[in-house]
Amino acid sequence: MRICSLLPSATEIIFALGLGDQLVAVTHECDYPPEASRTPVITRSIIDHSNSSSREIHNHVASSVHSGSSIYALDQALLERLNPDVILTQELCEVCAVSYKDVQKAVRLLYGERNVVSLEPSSLGGILDNIRQVGALASVPERAARVTRRLQARIERVAAIAKNAVRKPKVLALEWYDPLFVGGHWVPEMIKIAGGMDGLGQEAMPSFIVKWDEVTNYDPDVIVLMPCGYHLEEAATEFRRTIIPEQGHTLRAARSGQVYVTDGSSYFNRPGPRTVDGLEIMAEILHPELFRRQKTMRDWRKL
Repeated sequence: MRICSLLPSATEIIFALGLGDQLVAVTHECDYPPEASRTPVITRSIIDHSNSSSREIHNHVASSVHSGSSIYALDQALLERLNPDVILTQELCEVCAVSYKDVQKAVRLLYGERNVVSLEPSSLGGILDNIRQVGALASVPERAARVTRRLQARIERVAAIAKNAVRKPKVLALEWYDPLFVGGHWVPEMIKIAGGMDGLGQEAMPSFIVKWDEVTNYDPDVIVLMPCGYHLEEAATEFRRTIIPEQGHTLRAARSGQVYVTDGSSYFNRPGPRTVDGLEIMAEILHPELFRRQKTMRDWRKL
């Protein structure tokens, strides 16, 4: 089977299932595992955001999506040359990957039938289901069963230990700085399992904008930064250059030094196997008295 992955999370799933030798194309954002870098890249970003602020990126992306323009380009000639049997994509977010409409249009230009599979998880259970789905698609269901059993056991371990927490801190998970986006989909679920409370995010629902007045009224005990598409040092740098209003400095989390930055791109934004690492990171942050630190300073640290 020849597989084209248009999602970093799908690429991680493919390698977790031992299918790397069947992968013929990946996106320009597929940076894990390292072996993925040896696979032809079939997408590129149309917008250069290397020197843009959070607000500038948001405005540019929102304008493009509103006008019906894609922010990613798919290499049609390379797609035809690689001739994949299966294309893994998504419809969940127009900002996260090549739009589903563009994928369908590209596939219609290919000769013969192609299996276009849209992976749409909104919870941790949905992520495990996607792993099983890809395993069944590639005729390796037993591998998928082994991988998901190990991941489920880790999820259950965190849940069991977190039940011993004396208190559940109020958590604010931020997927974007300007404007403020609270973590969506599986992030509120992760916070709950790890022994915290998310009073702003909504389980199994997309990330959405909140105003500073809402955050002030909520007054979180802990703030966890996980901006979409940013690794840890990039996330920390962008936060330092973001203008925070005075009310942000008066929050309980800010006053007590409970603000943490994470590698959101690796552990929170992508619905792949490493989302369970993100759950463990959340537990280490929220309840250090229960969870001995296992992750490195490249994964999370106090800001």
